[in-house]
Amino acid sequence: MSELLKLMALDDEDLAVVSAHIQDGVLKTSEMDYVASTGQLLIPFNRFAWEAKSARRWVFKSYERRRSLLRITRINELKTRDIDREDSQQILSILSITFANHEELDDPAGEVQINFAGGAAINANVECLEVQLTDTGGAWSTTLRPYHNT
Repeated sequence: MSELLKLMALDDEDLAVVSAHIQDGVLKTSEMDYVASTGQLLIPFNRFAWEAKSARRWVFKSYERRRSLLRITRINELKTRDIDREDSQQILSILSITFANHEELDDPAGEVQINFAGGAAINANVECLEVQLTDTGGAWSTTLRPYHNT
């Protein structure tokens, strides 16, 4: 079993690390929680533990997933694409998370985008980049390893 992750992204380099760790995470739309009054989005999901030694092996088919929480704060506005909020059983598979600054050089504001398989996305207009990834425990073994055609 690997160690619990606790990561904070305040710039593009940090966010690239978070993005690598959340790739292939899966969640149900009903688990996401946007709290407009506090400007934060909470996304609990099942994270594939890419950093675990077993994830680098192809011979022994035992890998690891962990229960994790992705938290985005300082959100001014949130939009979604191709996510059916009425379908509480819709499963989303995370591909990446990115950040694009607004045009003004001294302005830390921008847009955080979470991309999902199939073209779905969440776009959060934020005051500044502040993303946290925390493992909440609950690791378990799986024989399924995500595979990507390149």
